[in-house]
Amino acid sequence: MNDLCLLLVCGAPLAVRAGDIFDQLVKAGWRVNVLMTPSALAWPAAGPSPMTADHQLDRIDVTRSESPAREMPAVVIVAPITFNTVGKVAAGIADTRAHSALCEAVGARIPILAVPMVNTRLWGHPAWSSSVRQLTTAGITWMSVEDGTLGDPEPLESGSGYELAARFDPEWIVGWLPVVERTS
Repeated sequence: MNDLCLLLVCGAPLAVRAGDIFDQLVKAGWRVNVLMTPSALAWPAAGPSPMTADHQLDRIDVTRSESPAREMPAVVIVAPITFNTVGKVAAGIADTRAHSALCEAVGARIPILAVPMVNTRLWGHPAWSSSVRQLTTAGITWMSVEDGTLGDPEPLESGSGYELAARFDPEWIVGWLPVVERTS
């Protein structure tokens, strides 16, 4: 069984929990590569469980869109996914390494779990609902940042992001994933 998980992190408050999510995925038996959008790069270092060199991340230049040959993941977790990334991926815009990897995963029909953090101010934009429908049809599963339930995304009250991030349980993500048979 392929035990590689791609954790893609976008720039929103849940990014401060990237280290916790990473740790839970590894604990569950997954090998984890991490990609961050350019706007996400500053968030995890400020969180309660910061991403560090100890996590042995897949260090890559997120400003480049070239995709060197690499092992395809069995699953992709996007936590959080933002308005910007949803719009880009629905339109097929692969202008960063992170967006390119996510577009490839959608095209390859790799299982994708996305935890959206989109506030009420962006929710009414006409591109949002059509982009969500398009990505849902392409197979993306949506998880609520509020309680871990699966289903259609719901708007978040503007300004509630850090509180929701603090309450988010990375076990919700692990519970969605298939069990990985440990090889060691």
